[in-house]
Amino acid sequence: MDQPQDLDTLALATAEGLARRHVGVAVAVVADGRAAYAAAGTTGSADGGSPGADTLFEIGSVTKTFTALSLARMAVAGTVELDEPLARLLPEATSVPSRGGQEITLRHLATHTSGLPRLPKGMMPRALLRPRTPDPYAGCTAEVLLSGLARTRLRSTPGRRVRYSNLGAGLLGLALARRAGTTYEQLVATQVCAPLGLSATGVTAGVTGPGRLAQGHDSRRRPSPPWNLADLAGAGGLRSSARDLVSYVRAQWECAGPDEQAEAIRLTRQVEHRDNRFSWMHLGWRAHRLHPRQGAHLQIWHNGGTGGFASFVGFDPESGTAVIILSNTRHPVDAPAFNLLRTLQDRATPHDAA
Repeated sequence: MDQPQDLDTLALATAEGLARRHVGVAVAVVADGRAAYAAAGTTGSADGGSPGADTLFEIGSVTKTFTALSLARMAVAGTVELDEPLARLLPEATSVPSRGGQEITLRHLATHTSGLPRLPKGMMPRALLRPRTPDPYAGCTAEVLLSGLARTRLRSTPGRRVRYSNLGAGLLGLALARRAGTTYEQLVATQVCAPLGLSATGVTAGVTGPGRLAQGHDSRRRPSPPWNLADLAGAGGLRSSARDLVSYVRAQWECAGPDEQAEAIRLTRQVEHRDNRFSWMHLGWRAHRLHPRQGAHLQIWHNGGTGGFASFVGFDPESGTAVIILSNTRHPVDAPAFNLLRTLQDRATPHDAA
């Protein structure tokens, strides 16, 4: 990056551009060891204030990376094994589908190769698209999920191909919490947030403090009720801030130490399952490498969306660059996020990856 102010300018330009369509947005960028924050619009709350680095947003499916890191932490500690069958972590009477003689394992759930459908049994996709619908996942209790699992048919043999599944990620969070003897929120707090110093990331609004949680909005900019996802929280139930997520992505490339957290982060990226010749899945994260004409940059990322929020977290450990975009409006932010990440990568000073 040529000048420090360039980072602030890039972040602000992205925030202001998104604010034309989004009620409010917070942007964070990291390059050359420095983080810059920018925001535009409003939180949509009663006070009408502007969002900032510490404003809380629903991060939707970015939650899946926290669930996967919890898995890696527990695997490093010997509490679970990546290739342990899901059935071993669920109540004894639970019927877990299999196919081709292959059981679903924890690795399969974290890499979306379980063969499970995208949504729990009986949950209609159109329910997710209705404007201002209260949390469509509210009824996804453990009892409902496990009952539906027994009646679920796998779409492919586990381990064979990538099929994105909210159900699979949610079951992973539920199973890990059961093995740890705790709730999903406490699992993430213990396995990820406390070791990384993330003080503003959690499931319940109680972790946010009054006034810090942005109000979500649907695609027509109308207020939208929050999503909590019940016992499917491991698929998308977390809230977080731009500042916490900067700390989270920095940890993704500062993982050279011998401690369990560094070893767990390395494990998440050592696991790879090719989606196609251009992209692949790590534990929790999607990844691809751009064509040489586009700089051949590595981009590791996840996006998220709920009834009133959109999010993106992406980084490149090779150049030490990252982009976080959080919005309180249900419009995807992927395109400007990828554009901004590539701009940072093109300008970055070569970085020794951990």
